Amino acid sequence: MQGLIGKKVGMTRIFDDAGKAIGVTVISATNNVVHQIKSLEKDGYAAVQLGFEEISEKKVNKPLLGHFKKHDSVPTRIVREFKLDSTDEGLKPGQKIGVEILDNVKTINISGISKGRGHAGTIKKYNFKRGRETHGNTNVRERGSAGANSYPARIFPGLKMSGQMGNQKVTIRNLEVVALDKEAGLVFVKGSVPGPNKGYLFLTKNDSK
Repeated sequence: MQGLIGKKVGMTRIFDDAGKAIGVTVISATNNVVHQIKSLEKDGYAAVQLGFEEISEKKVNKPLLGHFKKHDSVPTRIVREFKLDSTDEGLKPGQKIGVEILDNVKTINISGISKGRGHAGTIKKYNFKRGRETHGNTNVRERGSAGANSYPARIFPGLKMSGQMGNQKVTIRNLEVVALDKEAGLVFVKGSVPGPNKGYLFLTKNDSK
């Protein structure tokens, strides 16, 4: 199986064998639940549908609740599919999976929703240069000209302007797995990862797409 669902706990540091401090992000990825196994013969592709963070049936809509009951699984807040390896033939709906699938995995890719920054200007959002603060100049933090006059007489699509910053899906690749705590279901990854604390993350092995 190629991935797991987790939740960002926060950042800390651990020390390697040489006594060097390494800044790491702690990710809780305990008790991923198998909801459904998709096969190449029936569904056209091989995948496993995982759930994370069990919730009450009252918090699930009826179509999704019916899906969980059909596969003899428990309701979860997050549902995500991951590519299935040929070695995962023993998986069954309702089975729980932990961080042990990341044994001997050196690097992983992590996807999440970045922190929302609200409406931001071009200096903060795109690192634009400030205007000159000379006498009489009022264009200090403004974007500047956006286009020509009579031709093309419009703004080209994709022009960098002020607007919503953050709150988008971000994937960081080749993050080093420093350590695993199988009992607590924790993954220690070198460096930072997208999103705030308690944000949901999707961990995939580096050879997956």
